[in-house]
Amino acid sequence: MMKMEHSILLSSDLKEDTAGLEALLEEVIPAVLKAEGVKVSCEVDVLLTDDAGIHAINLAERGVDAPTDVLSFPMFDLKPGDKPSEVDADPATGQVPLGDMVLNLNRVRSQGEEYGHGERREAAYLAVHSILHLLGYDHLDDGPMKAQMRAREEAILSELGIGR
Repeated sequence: MMKMEHSILLSSDLKEDTAGLEALLEEVIPAVLKAEGVKVSCEVDVLLTDDAGIHAINLAERGVDAPTDVLSFPMFDLKPGDKPSEVDADPATGQVPLGDMVLNLNRVRSQGEEYGHGERREAAYLAVHSILHLLGYDHLDDGPMKAQMRAREEAILSELGIGR
């Protein structure tokens, strides 16, 4: 079976070295797509930033005047279980532009410490969370949608061997 090739386009507006985090994201993001049964080659744009950077994006794009841990901007209006298809592919690249992720490294550090599982697990969790958003999952309610998303997050992290 042919290995699915995805493009993870990483950029950073930080002055620090993010190579370790980038390597983790290059492992986690394709694993989420595989776990969700995505059968087409996808492109995901990832920006690594800090509280100030994500605050500005959150305000400009969502009207929310506060920083957050991760933002997801899906290209398509999918529902959980829906899959992007070849018809959605960019003719120039042959890949489906799934959407954008903005990851706040300040929150990766503070939440990893707060929850007692460290930066690596927190970064992996937020990446899984964001990709699930790009694939149509949501958690706006505290009921079945949130439970479904949390169950998928934990199952995927477990498959990756990234426990609490």
